[in-house]
Amino acid sequence: MTESGNSAAIVPDVKDWTWVLERACPDCGLETPSVVREDVAGMIRANAASWVALLGADEAGVRRRPAPGVWSALEYACHVRDVFRLFRVRLGLMLEQDGPLFANWDQDATAVAERYGEQRPAVVAEELLAAGEALAEAFEAVAGEEQWRRTGSRSDGARFTVESFSRYLVHDPVHHLFDVTGVRHA
Repeated sequence: MTESGNSAAIVPDVKDWTWVLERACPDCGLETPSVVREDVAGMIRANAASWVALLGADEAGVRRRPAPGVWSALEYACHVRDVFRLFRVRLGLMLEQDGPLFANWDQDATAVAERYGEQRPAVVAEELLAAGEALAEAFEAVAGEEQWRRTGSRSDGARFTVESFSRYLVHDPVHHLFDVTGVRHA
């Protein structure tokens, strides 16, 4: 059992979420196909600010899992922080290399190895905000149509342009904020 009382194992999410590039998410409400690439940086910043506010609430509350096998708000926040970091690296690879293949990332193994449920919410908030800002700045620095069309692929064969990658990325933190708050994207 962890310090936060979260002993239930998380069932790994094995879904292929690339479908969000084709239609709105029925859960969180984000219409990813309608996201304008130039808006992604602002969406990242707004999302990061929401996580910071959430993590500043009752520490015991953000550590508590709502149900066995469901991440706590703190665990989701750690995941979002790491998604921001990983996507910053992957965006850099897409802009610097021709068609890079991204190494596989096991988000569930990372959550266990990094002991997400035992991290300090205030520290996670600072790190998430910094990671979100770095990623937002990286997207703002994408210059010209040629850079937006550059490609990269995941190890499972999913292929992205920088533009589709930006829309795919923004769904993740928006969806996880919905997972924690139940508030659909407006």
